[in-house]
Amino acid sequence: MSRLSLGLETRALLERHGLAALKSMGQNFLTDRGVLDKILAAAAVEPEDTVVEVGPGLGVLTRALAERAGRVIAVELDRGMAALLRANFDGVPNVAIVEGDILKADIEALAGGAPYMVVANLPYYITSPALRHFLENPHPPGKLVVMVQKEVAQQITARPPEMSLLSVAVQFFGVPKLVSRVPAGAFYPPPRVDSALLRIDVLPVRRLCLEETAGFFKVARAGFATRRKQLVNALAGGLGIGKTEAAACLAAAGVDPSRRAETLSVDDWVALYRACRSAGA
Repeated sequence: MSRLSLGLETRALLERHGLAALKSMGQNFLTDRGVLDKILAAAAVEPEDTVVEVGPGLGVLTRALAERAGRVIAVELDRGMAALLRANFDGVPNVAIVEGDILKADIEALAGGAPYMVVANLPYYITSPALRHFLENPHPPGKLVVMVQKEVAQQITARPPEMSLLSVAVQFFGVPKLVSRVPAGAFYPPPRVDSALLRIDVLPVRRLCLEETAGFFKVARAGFATRRKQLVNALAGGLGIGKTEAAACLAAAGVDPSRRAETLSVDDWVALYRACRSAGA
């Protein structure tokens, strides 16, 4: 099916059911078959896989996933869209339509305790909280293949010396890769910015135990709170410790105190967190 025909079908389906793309929910429906194929290729879904889809909308991606996966769990917040999806997938045994907010969902219960992946055209306004909800979860996915704003994808995949708190937060849990840039015209209605397809392969073993995650991000947030400052000053202010103590932590981690937060790799941050923890900072 061509981009034009899929776009016309999307408009007709919305009109027929008295639905509309809601800006408040960040609804932009994919109408480009080529982009759909790229999502499926990046996800590499196998017949035994469980897939969690966030914001399935009209179910175009849902149906394609259902043809490949053992089970698809599609979570839709919009009541009208959820009703349409239930009607369209009635009798499709490997698709479960769940009406609700993914940010409030018990992920382990949702996936039935099974290994799973996330494949989604994420509403832009929940991109960061949705990624955190999955990545920080005690039951994380094996990988995420998600559509996000192009600028957000660039931030997430950044390397030193262009790191941000977002890139550290994602790379702490997994290895992100920008698969493809996607123009605004691939959606209806077209968003104001271009998008990008992002794949995140979640690390099979966490860098730190779950109980240490909050402490790690406390240190990272302190470092990025005043990015223009040298790390020794940023840590002292952010952690409420003396400059001498901050310098000692940096020395123990093998990090030059004159460096700035955006120049540190995730491994540097882990070492710095451990040094701060050992010093009781």
